[in-house]
Amino acid sequence: MGLSMLPDELLLTLAEQWPCRDAQLKQLSVLLSPSLPTPSTIIVHGSRATGKSSVVRGYLEASKRTFAFIRCRECITGRHLLERTVAAVVRALQDDGATGTKAYNTRCENLSALVQHLQKLLLGKEEGKKFVLVFDGIDKLRDAPPTLLPALARLREYIPTLQTVLILRHPTPRLLHHPGIPHLHFTPYTRQQTLHILSRNSPAIFPTIPPPRDPSYDAELHEEDKSWLWPRFCAAVWDSLGAAAARDLVSFREACLKLWPAFVAPVVAGEFGTRDFSRLLVSQRRLFQDEGVLLHSILDAGAVTTTTNGVAAAVERKATTHELPYYAKWLLLAAYLASYNPAKLDATYFMKTSERGKKRRAGRPSQKRTISRRLLAPAAFPLDRLFSILHAILPHDLRTSVDVYTLVATLTSLRLLVRSGIGGSGGDVLEPGGKWRVGAAVTWEFVLGLARGVKFEVVDYMAE
Repeated sequence: MGLSMLPDELLLTLAEQWPCRDAQLKQLSVLLSPSLPTPSTIIVHGSRATGKSSVVRGYLEASKRTFAFIRCRECITGRHLLERTVAAVVRALQDDGATGTKAYNTRCENLSALVQHLQKLLLGKEEGKKFVLVFDGIDKLRDAPPTLLPALARLREYIPTLQTVLILRHPTPRLLHHPGIPHLHFTPYTRQQTLHILSRNSPAIFPTIPPPRDPSYDAELHEEDKSWLWPRFCAAVWDSLGAAAARDLVSFREACLKLWPAFVAPVVAGEFGTRDFSRLLVSQRRLFQDEGVLLHSILDAGAVTTTTNGVAAAVERKATTHELPYYAKWLLLAAYLASYNPAKLDATYFMKTSERGKKRRAGRPSQKRTISRRLLAPAAFPLDRLFSILHAILPHDLRTSVDVYTLVATLTSLRLLVRSGIGGSGGDVLEPGGKWRVGAAVTWEFVLGLARGVKFEVVDYMAE
């Protein structure tokens, strides 16, 4: 029955334009049929980059339906959405050849006014020609009234020729407070479907055809080679990075296009042939081992340095610093001092006097050889000692809006702080009686970097 709603040629054209969406197209042909009884409202839902908006809009355009498509993300308030809706309906009717809509006042203050506008515009429409009102991303509307969605779902009660389509990501069970609303789910693309869609449009291997090193290489051979190499490359990216770092079609395509020039660089240089995929994959395996290559940055991934012989060499840089909030850095510095300074010396290093921060050394240095405290394991400390040191080293008073307990919990989740001792082994993160120590990632070099960022002389507060 669904196949009879549209000609077979049109369904094949739509299926060719949006592959792997045959089931959704057939359901739309039934739910949006102009000649059969249809529901007043349809909910189209699915995760990001599944083709919801494109397929619905493409189907309505291909079936020559009169419709208005409203992008809710572009609306600031609920009233803005209502006025955009009236304006979109007027524009759609003008494109359909309706008269009497020129210089129409689209001012709309509330839902009642929207109903009056739609009745005035659509009640004179022929019964056999239904008007489709599509709200794309209605769940992303800012400052939406709580009664907006249920009211939009009941517009058919006042305008018999109107049908509403709501496009959103994750509908709740009682979204419209109305039973019997059909839901059309756009499932995420599987691995096979994703590779099939990407393989339909293969990027070029060589920047110029024919390449300078092989004038006999024509465009037909280049088309065959890139159609052979590109799907295998996409499959390798999916198996190594795509399943975890690029889980939707758009981000996966961006990842593949970003890695593709570096992957085929040896082919362009003449080191490998266009069909040497196994050897090329082994030589370029570093591209599939680090998710950092997927991060967008305006800086080059490598820095050019000059050796003693004057030869420029590219070396890779890997960032090892953590971008922490301002007070989290101070809290981590206090935790390091609490872990490596004896508690009996807190009054010496952290008391509020004119000699604060200056080391008190004896007149004669000790002749006994000792191991530096920074080479030993960090000692455990209670939270009250941590907060006391924090207040002592801060250059200003702690703001009342800062929740230090939340900072402790955040640093614990990052494994920069570790619970230890009695009472801190389980249960609540901030359970009373627990003791703490800095994690293994908080090294002396790491602490020096944090101290330089906040202009703190941590060396003056460290015990010998």
